[in-house]
Amino acid sequence: MKLGKRSGSAVVLAAVLATAATGCSNKAQDSGGGAAAGGDAGEVTTDVGVEGTTINLGVLTDLTGVFAALGNDITNANTMFWEDNQVCDTYDVELDVQDTGYVPQQGVQLYSGMKDGILAMQQTIGSPINTALAPEYEADQIVNFPSAWAQTLTEIPGTGVVGATYAVEIANGYDYMFKQGLLKEGDTVGHIYFEGEYGANGLAGTQAVAQERGLEVVEAQIKSTDQDMSSQITQFKAAGVNLVALTVAPTQLASAAVAMEAQGLDVPILGSNPVFAPGLLAGPSANKIKQDLYVASPVSAFDQHQDLLDQYQTAYPDATPSLGVLVGVGMSEIMKQVLDSACENGDLTRQGVLDAFNGLEDVDTNDVVVPIRGFEAGKSPSLESFILQPADVPGGATVVQDAFEGEFAAAIAG
Repeated sequence: MKLGKRSGSAVVLAAVLATAATGCSNKAQDSGGGAAAGGDAGEVTTDVGVEGTTINLGVLTDLTGVFAALGNDITNANTMFWEDNQVCDTYDVELDVQDTGYVPQQGVQLYSGMKDGILAMQQTIGSPINTALAPEYEADQIVNFPSAWAQTLTEIPGTGVVGATYAVEIANGYDYMFKQGLLKEGDTVGHIYFEGEYGANGLAGTQAVAQERGLEVVEAQIKSTDQDMSSQITQFKAAGVNLVALTVAPTQLASAAVAMEAQGLDVPILGSNPVFAPGLLAGPSANKIKQDLYVASPVSAFDQHQDLLDQYQTAYPDATPSLGVLVGVGMSEIMKQVLDSACENGDLTRQGVLDAFNGLEDVDTNDVVVPIRGFEAGKSPSLESFILQPADVPGGATVVQDAFEGEFAAAIAG
């Protein structure tokens, strides 16, 4: 489906993000050389995905699969952002939204059908789908913001991971746990992780911290379709783990939490950002999750962005907002900075957008997303993470630690 402007939108997202009206602060823009100062569409070179004063962006998301709750909120936020923002005060943005169901082959087929009509990808959800599409994205000179944080994605030209990679992120989580006295040197950690880039990258972060702090790691790999975590928790309890780490989806978190409570495994839980959804707080795992889960996150929470929450609830009154809203707004704001820069350089071709993307550095989204140092191949775009805890509040979590760089981050980041 194609999503365009929703009539009657009354709240301007720029007021939330406090960004400049016509541009952005980055190297590509500051270097000058643009033929399109002022944003006159007649002075800007275009090729694919720009029709008059409309820019078309693609979205390959998960609306029906394992990350459906996250995918819906990210996509709604993408849509909301572009209804209230233009590129260079001239171009409207429309989104071509397609549901992959978190199936890589479906994503590849859907991209084939949309690629001739889009300038760039506003969102591609899931490490497996981003990896499957990497050769085509590179060949087509596509700038893409993945809803995924695997290290391998940083190696795809034009792909902008919106925060720290999973390894850096969970390492920052461990740093917080050590500092809070929730974990100590020499302890045992049980780590349940998805097969594939998401799980493997999170496990790599655990292993790196374990090497530095003498932790013993009990590993348990699962498939994304596995739903019962009771046997893994039984294994962890027998091993005497002091912490359970998770790089899985909310379904597996809920199962693990219920099993931990049933088996009396009273230890903290550390998760990477996709692990949690606020709907879990209405289920049988709610008490355990609120008491013991800590989430290392690339985005803040609504307790620090009330205006954004108000806007989302006005736009989508029937939705239960998750932190995916902040992910969607943050990645949209970064895309706007890229497109503004390309426009001001007079080049809204795919190559021009890619050049603008490569020139970004020190990206600021007013603390919606952690600070982005830039998109350099093979390196984590950020060294920082927020730490969140679930709570009975809109979005389901509050910030317990503002964005920070843990002691392990730089060595892992590349």
